[in-house]
Amino acid sequence: MEAHDTDFLQLLDGNKQFSVPIFQRRYSWKKHHCEKLWDDVLRLGQNSNNISHFLGSIVYIDPKVNNASRVRELHVIDGQQRLTSLTLLLAALSRAVEGQNVDIGITPEELSDYYLNVRRTDELRYKQLLTQHDKDSLIHLLDGIDVNWFQITNHHNKGKLIQLLEDRELPANNAPQLVENYRFFEAKLKSADLKAVYIGIQRLRIVDIVLDRPDDNPQLIFESLNSTGLELSQADLIRNYVLMGQERDFQNKLYEIYWLPMEQRFGDQYTGWFDSFIRDYLTLETRQIPKINSVYERFKVYIQERKNSEALETIEPIIKDISRFSRHYVCIALDQEDDIGLQDCFENINSLDVTVAFPLLIEVYEDYTRKHIQKPEFIKILCLVESYVFRRSICGIPTNTLNTTFATLMTKVDKDKYLESVKAAFLQLISTRRYPSDREFKQALLLKDVYNFNRCNYLLRKLENSERREPISVANCTIEHVMPQNSDLPEEWQQELGENWQEIQEKYLHTIGNLTLIGKRDNPALSDLPFNKKQCINGGFCESPLHLNKSLVHAKQWNENAIKKRAEELAQKALKIWLYPN
Repeated sequence: MEAHDTDFLQLLDGNKQFSVPIFQRRYSWKKHHCEKLWDDVLRLGQNSNNISHFLGSIVYIDPKVNNASRVRELHVIDGQQRLTSLTLLLAALSRAVEGQNVDIGITPEELSDYYLNVRRTDELRYKQLLTQHDKDSLIHLLDGIDVNWFQITNHHNKGKLIQLLEDRELPANNAPQLVENYRFFEAKLKSADLKAVYIGIQRLRIVDIVLDRPDDNPQLIFESLNSTGLELSQADLIRNYVLMGQERDFQNKLYEIYWLPMEQRFGDQYTGWFDSFIRDYLTLETRQIPKINSVYERFKVYIQERKNSEALETIEPIIKDISRFSRHYVCIALDQEDDIGLQDCFENINSLDVTVAFPLLIEVYEDYTRKHIQKPEFIKILCLVESYVFRRSICGIPTNTLNTTFATLMTKVDKDKYLESVKAAFLQLISTRRYPSDREFKQALLLKDVYNFNRCNYLLRKLENSERREPISVANCTIEHVMPQNSDLPEEWQQELGENWQEIQEKYLHTIGNLTLIGKRDNPALSDLPFNKKQCINGGFCESPLHLNKSLVHAKQWNENAIKKRAEELAQKALKIWLYPN
């Protein structure tokens, strides 16, 4: 490894190209990062004292491959965010100098030749080349100030050139962060002293670190440098670990066949969800739950242990497995399931916000894809998971054991008797891990304050759709209290409920027997109206198409007995929706 202090512009000068390898993350600096860089550059340029500013390090591998192009292709390991942002600033500066026709001590052509492009016609012409997600956008921005544009124009049609550059369309798959930051610098330069900006850039210094692949370990160096700059996610570290140490062709194969499709499956949610997926995958494989901020360290241990135990020559079989399980994960967690029946099950489970069940779910999904179970069995297992979680929440059982329960439940399953064995595994759970019985579940549901229960909408939606062939959306409905919430009940309601109306209201107000769904537009009109008017008013219970309101249509009076009767009916229906694994 060679390291020395140098001017940033000196780093770029010469026939070289800084290429960001496929294992690196996308360009991700936000506007506030660029604002900080701009302030530093302007402060340096406006200071009459000959000062400098340390920018950080740029770490890269020099393969030292001799080729006819005579362009050194350098692979960036750390520092691409700073390098790319300054490239955007230099590109915007070159264009601003050309557009304003000012003398800053260097011409636009020289800025391009020295620091942005080389006089070539292929991709080696660019001083920096990003990963395929960002490459086309950066090339587009660099071509906007490329020397070839200057060669086809002259001083007299400069305005035409500027307009031509502004009219050029960005590539369809443009990288918005690159474009946004370029536009930021472009806007700043319109009112700035361009010479001061160039002086400021000249005074930037970096530590130039060159690695020699056979002797240095780029992954270890990369990890040690991760404590500065924009913090990497666990997903970034894992991708780098998987791909960084491989030979170029094998690296490309792993990325193109396995890793890139994975990133595309997660889409815009890759950064937020991939860390969780890897944690759930490791939980499934090891039956131990790593902490989310130590997933990378546990992943490295898992990889090494598996390579040793299976005598694997390469990491490919493991990456193939991870990629396959990621397909199951996005179907479950990110609404990418095509099968309508499975999609409904996943939506119900996700309504309960029970991500701790994902290790079990992706294992069962894997067995389903391998034909170890059929679709009806798979759906029944999904319904058992949903019922288990919901029954426990109704009964108020603490959730702190759920993660370990779902992490280890499948160790008790005999996959030759799959469904029966899963039921048995649930039934063997005791104490705070128990699967609540019908009796416990029903008793809790009858008197629970479900109105202030965070799964109230889910409960009412499921009750409404339980006997429908075609489930309906209740998104435009709101929760209605049949007996009003008003503590100062109108006289009509006091007579409806009887002399102990206050006790009845306090006991049953927010319980399942007194709650229903009604259209959002109709809810305010019902308010404190007497029960018989709530039935017959325009938009009232008699006009409601919802099954939940059928018993309200036929009720003669709304008192304690009516509330208890309706609660009993709904509780019996709930026992058929959220089944006990007999």
